[in-house]
Amino acid sequence: MTYEIAFLGPKATFTDLAVSKLFPDANKIPMPTILDCLDAVEKGEVELALVPIENALEGSVNITIDYLTHEAQLPIRGEIIIPIQQHYMVHPNHSDPAFKPDIVYSHSHAIAQCHKFLHRELKGIPYEYTTSTAAAAKMVKENPERKIAAIANEMAAEEYGLVITNHNIHDYSHNHTKFVVVSHKDVAYRGHMAVEGGKKTTLMVTLPADYTGALHQVLSAFAWRKLNLSKIESRPMKTGLGDYLFIIDVEMAMDEVLIPGTIAELEALGCKVSVLGSYPSFSVKSSVMQK
Repeated sequence: MTYEIAFLGPKATFTDLAVSKLFPDANKIPMPTILDCLDAVEKGEVELALVPIENALEGSVNITIDYLTHEAQLPIRGEIIIPIQQHYMVHPNHSDPAFKPDIVYSHSHAIAQCHKFLHRELKGIPYEYTTSTAAAAKMVKENPERKIAAIANEMAAEEYGLVITNHNIHDYSHNHTKFVVVSHKDVAYRGHMAVEGGKKTTLMVTLPADYTGALHQVLSAFAWRKLNLSKIESRPMKTGLGDYLFIIDVEMAMDEVLIPGTIAELEALGCKVSVLGSYPSFSVKSSVMQK
């Protein structure tokens, strides 16, 4: 089955890379923002959207989490974790090893992840932010006469015909980003090029007001059932200072006993509980390249 999938564009972003690994035959539709991707699914314009939700260095992507918890009931149908490998690239006209750009372009996160390289190799050369790493690569392609460079992924170099002169320039080799697939319908993962891991269930829990020890009791409901939690995150409820909800990832698929029993116990404590999704988890291994 060929899906229509909205992703954060333009072509060759890390989101595009994640889509290619999970849905190699998809009809990919680039969108300018994460909200545009999610709205497209909510309005029925596309079947799926794949959007970033967490980065190992920068933390959670709050705009994604807030949309899924406050704006619309879009079930999470899967997740994929991919390595974030940044490369320094130039137009073929400037592939001479002695070339020094006037400006380096990239997304703000990519610039932050490559400070050591920029300080060591391009000290004093200014940089400017773009909406994505792929947008930076596209700018270099479209301006061959300018002395500029980009920091982006290998897919962007291939897409826009650029030359990578320095591979793997990121400061931390363990950087990864997690993306989620959202859809109103069940999703089939056929022909994917990723490693399938276990199953997860994500819950949203709102604590009762003025209940001493409520969070401790919430966690106890999982603990005595020996349910492994891989993530607990608080987010503002947007109803006033000090009002928070909790996003909890349980390392198992929805079953008929343990998770429903936990939900029932939490509701008996006065909590509100919503299931944001029960889904498979995938990952992509790093492709080690020579610097």
